[in-house]
Amino acid sequence: MAREDLACNVAASLSGHPWRWRRGGGDQLTPDALIDELLLARGVPREDLPRHRAPTIRDFLPDPSVFRDMDKAAARVADAIQQSQTIAIFGDYDVDGATSAALLTLLLRRLGIEPMLYIPDRQAEGYGPNAPALLALKDLGADLVVTVDCGAQAFDAFAAAQSAGVEIVVVDHHQCASALPLCHALVNPNRLDEHEVGAAHGHLAAVGMSFLLGVALLRELRGRGFFAERPEPKIIDLLDLVALGTVADVAKLHGLNRAFVTQGLKVMAAGQNIGLVALAEAARLTRPPACRDLGFSLGPRINAGGRVGKSDLGVRLLTATDPEEARSLAAELDRLNEERRAIELIVLEQAEAQAEEQADAPLIIVAAPGWHPGVIGIVSGRLKERYDRPAIVIALDEEGVGKGSGRSISGVDLGAAILAAKEEGLLIAGGGHAMAAGLTMPSGGFDALRAYLSERLSNNIERARAGRALLIDSLCAPRGVSAGLCDALDAGGPYGAGWPSPRLVSGPVRLIKVGVVGNGHVRGIACGDDGASFKWIAFRQADTLLGQALLAAGADQRFWLAGSVKRDEWNGGDRAEMHVDDAALA
Repeated sequence: MAREDLACNVAASLSGHPWRWRRGGGDQLTPDALIDELLLARGVPREDLPRHRAPTIRDFLPDPSVFRDMDKAAARVADAIQQSQTIAIFGDYDVDGATSAALLTLLLRRLGIEPMLYIPDRQAEGYGPNAPALLALKDLGADLVVTVDCGAQAFDAFAAAQSAGVEIVVVDHHQCASALPLCHALVNPNRLDEHEVGAAHGHLAAVGMSFLLGVALLRELRGRGFFAERPEPKIIDLLDLVALGTVADVAKLHGLNRAFVTQGLKVMAAGQNIGLVALAEAARLTRPPACRDLGFSLGPRINAGGRVGKSDLGVRLLTATDPEEARSLAAELDRLNEERRAIELIVLEQAEAQAEEQADAPLIIVAAPGWHPGVIGIVSGRLKERYDRPAIVIALDEEGVGKGSGRSISGVDLGAAILAAKEEGLLIAGGGHAMAAGLTMPSGGFDALRAYLSERLSNNIERARAGRALLIDSLCAPRGVSAGLCDALDAGGPYGAGWPSPRLVSGPVRLIKVGVVGNGHVRGIACGDDGASFKWIAFRQADTLLGQALLAAGADQRFWLAGSVKRDEWNGGDRAEMHVDDAALA
């Protein structure tokens, strides 16, 4: 008997998952109706559909003053500008930190201030503000330090800085403790006293918060008559940086973030930032960047500087004014990205060997000396995907102290657990988001940390994984897998974290010319009963149950294929292919 809640009546796919309609489902829809269904399935109220079909900054931007300390921060930066004081920007070494620092730097330049820039070295200094760096900035003449994408947990560093007379404004989005570090202002939607604001905007990346500070700053200066005899900068022109940082930090593309990325991609297409233009050339992009390119092409290259090279390369590129310098920096980041990939493969192989011994554990925690701290975050993400549970990878130094990075699954707040472990005395430092966290572990602390996190998170992990189904948006005939369908689906984007790319089912189809290509990818052609055919590929599936079943498909077997429909970029983009997530016998 067919079950209405099951998509295509699939109770157990080739991967062992049930398929369920994300919302209703089962019908083949017109493009307009399909977009409406995609939006409704992602939580948009029906009466709010028009606003979400084409998200704009005007429709989604909140009054910056709703955030605690925002007006105080804007007033202090405005004072520094009008008094010609020296401002230093202290950023994190990842893409969110680099884009946040670049955004404020470019805005301050347009306001007549050339700020100092400081990005800490990942290996020598670690994450976040440190006292020696802040005191060095003061010695170099900084009157005000603005930290971006860091600072929410910088208690000791800020205490030392305050004793030396360093004024600090924090713009961050990481989880906060009940107490806040000493500083002039701390702007963060995830402060524990930001109840309503946190619920509405806690998913913003630091670059989004930096943009809001920029909006508040321009309003403050406008109210002071600062623009009476000089043009007011167009902060909207900096949305390309906001889009890049938001997507690369895997921030949920809800509400304002979706507007940031939609409009930011338009700014990026205009090629106003010469650093981004050079980076796109280095990444061999021959068309305007799409949302996926930000996360999988441009973002990793910006990150490569902080991971295995010089931490400030990314922000230097994004704030470059000379095209030749920009091309040189982009080429260096491209080279470092290749180096990062090679290092990542070595660490991943060793980490997977340890993880295999924890196949029945609620979460994966691995550690070893010699692992490069710059790739442990990527490796933890790979382990999370493979084992479908939170994963933490820890690099041990010569004294046994560990620098760790973790990635979580939906429904399991890893950042809160790491913060709790720190408060229990199990960690030297730690914190992060629900889906990602970092930590510093004392020598000999591995077993205690693993036991604590396993006990704290095991029930949440079990609930999050129990009965997990593959969610399907709609049914699509084989003839419907086309470039035209890609155009229709684009209208519901941009897609990313929290706003998943539409997953369609097509079939029944027979599979021909099935084989392994590249690094363990399974590729073939699907032939439908309607006489139409389309290419498909299942990435990194050759050694999985799904991949083995596809490779063994008989000539007379018929399948349902579930996945996302993408343009076939290798053949000019006029045809489409399916990126297969799963398959089932029809």
